[in-house]
Amino acid sequence: MVHRLILLGGAFLALMIQASHAGPCTPDIDRLQAQVDARIAAVAGAGPAGSESIAAQLHREPTPASIAAAEQKLGEGKPEEAALAALARARAADASGDKAGCDEALILVRKALAR
Repeated sequence: MVHRLILLGGAFLALMIQASHAGPCTPDIDRLQAQVDARIAAVAGAGPAGSESIAAQLHREPTPASIAAAEQKLGEGKPEEAALAALARARAADASGDKAGCDEALILVRKALAR
């Protein structure tokens, strides 16, 4: 019985710590990040093929930012690049508890995705 209480208390504490680190617009950022990632993947799959990078040859997984950079070299990805930059600003504002700044950055993400 004591072990269950300790385990339950630990789980509750972990949830409280995780919830306290979430900023005022973390769920919106996460949802838009998924949309940006999907858009980057779609654009990358539809465009022309580029040369394989050194990182790819070393079997490193691409990140959304590296995909966006590769697309830019091919003349693609401008809206996605803007969305990633706005998401970075939103995360910074969210981390400092700046809801207005976060909301403003998220508006820019949505505008970039609408292009």
